[in-house]
Amino acid sequence: MRAILSEESSKLYDDDELLNIIDIIWDWYDDQGLLDIDTEADDEEVNTEALIKHVGKMLSKDTDSPVKREDVEPLVMAELRYEQSLDEF
Repeated sequence: MRAILSEESSKLYDDDELLNIIDIIWDWYDDQGLLDIDTEADDEEVNTEALIKHVGKMLSKDTDSPVKREDVEPLVMAELRYEQSLDEF
């Protein structure tokens, strides 16, 4: 996730901030029923626009979060690309 950020932004976010984004993503998956055992969700079924909006909304509620609004989409997409790379194994 850090690789997609500018050096300046990367310095702003500690590992806990990035893990918080991952937690928000997985909570959204759970809310959408995408973690159900019988669900065979593939990448096309994940509404990335809704997911990015949700992550942004949750981060904006956290007044202590330093994550900039313009970094939300690249960070979410970086996590999704990482998840997709795991399918290769």
